Amino acid sequence: MKRSAFFLQAFLLFFSFQLFSQTQKAQKDQPNFIIIFTDDQGYGDLGTFGHPTIKTPNIDQMAVEGQKWTSFYVAANVCTPSRAGLLTGRLPVRTGMYSNKRRVLFPDSDGGLPASEITIAKQLKSVGYATAAIGKWHLGHLPQYLPTSHGFDSYFGIPYSNDMDRVNDVTAKEAFQNSKIEHFNVPLMRNTEIVERPADQNTITKRYTEEAVDIIKNSKDKPFFIYLAHSLPHVPLFASGDFLGKSERGLYGDVIEEIDWSVGEILKALKEQGLEQNTYVIFTTDNGPWLSYNEQGGSAGLLFGGKGTSYEGGVRVPTVIWGPGNVKPTVVSKMGSTLDLLPTLSALAGVKMPQDRIYDGFDLSPVLKGEDLSPREEMFYYHGNRLFAVRKGNFKLHFYSNNPIGYPEKLQELEKPKLYNLAHDPSERYDLIDQHPEVVAEIEALVKIHQSLMVFGETQLEKRIGEK
Repeated sequence: MKRSAFFLQAFLLFFSFQLFSQTQKAQKDQPNFIIIFTDDQGYGDLGTFGHPTIKTPNIDQMAVEGQKWTSFYVAANVCTPSRAGLLTGRLPVRTGMYSNKRRVLFPDSDGGLPASEITIAKQLKSVGYATAAIGKWHLGHLPQYLPTSHGFDSYFGIPYSNDMDRVNDVTAKEAFQNSKIEHFNVPLMRNTEIVERPADQNTITKRYTEEAVDIIKNSKDKPFFIYLAHSLPHVPLFASGDFLGKSERGLYGDVIEEIDWSVGEILKALKEQGLEQNTYVIFTTDNGPWLSYNEQGGSAGLLFGGKGTSYEGGVRVPTVIWGPGNVKPTVVSKMGSTLDLLPTLSALAGVKMPQDRIYDGFDLSPVLKGEDLSPREEMFYYHGNRLFAVRKGNFKLHFYSNNPIGYPEKLQELEKPKLYNLAHDPSERYDLIDQHPEVVAEIEALVKIHQSLMVFGETQLEKRIGEK
């Protein structure tokens, strides 16, 4: 009996060791992910996307070594719903992160991303990932909505837009033109605690970068996911002393060039740690440029419209995906979306998609590996809860019109829809509604099916602190 017990114990120890070794190997083989998400950066605000004076050598090099996506979309044309779409893989109208009255969350908001939603962080954490959120959150600033309640191990950043909490004795015009720290009483948080108020936004890009680099250096034992959501170039604009006044494009260019430096620091840290061959870095932005701020806002390049519109300039964003040895270098003109990031990262990490809810994203990992076919064939453009337009293939059908500058909205339903071939006309200049009735009928049929299956979540954006 003693001999049998000995062999049984030995077997169990061997089995446990094998299981532990396989788990360790699986975690080691799982890739790391870094999403770099800027705020209000236009389609034309990178060197690789055509800007003549803003110099972005690090992002440009990412595009050479990885994939430059020229038809990549966000889930909404303003901050809060766009971020919700990226992190959940679901249209904001499903998750309640939409409103026709208050398009984003504010410091007096009592709502946020529901606890029932599964973020990228929750997905990856379930298979052993370390997770960190850095920068702008804007999915609820109350404790139950913060990143630490949505699957992130840590959080360091400003919980909403950097122009909020403006002091009362300074006009908006004065505050934005002067861009002084004391004009905006925004908090800087570490996990659930405020550690600085007002946040020193002159150094905010540098400090976000340092936080990301520290995490990279200290995450050798397990795979990691870093969501780095820069607070800039959202107005008001801030840059540190090393970059202030250095760009030909002025202050806006200074901000972008510092963000490019930040990207370079992150790539350098990955290479120093020997992690570049097992890490995917995705660079994109949350919506188009804030055109109503003129030179302080960015450029949508050849695209029409900007932030606050569902024209291409408001929702098509500059995107680069880098991963030496894993991402086949090319220019991808097929459609993709931030909605696709959750299913794509899930596939790459080997975690199954939940089956208890509808997802609006697709697994793009085959495209990253070199397949010339994207599973995304359509895109639905919501403005609040209204379906502004739908794209299928190369054609985009508009049901509404909007102020192309974005503010004030001036949203109006069109008496007759407009149709554009975006492969030929990305600037949405030439209406083809009378030339392609078969395309119009196909898209309208797609809309009927989509709307028949759509269940709108209860809006979270209209709830205010102190109101019932």
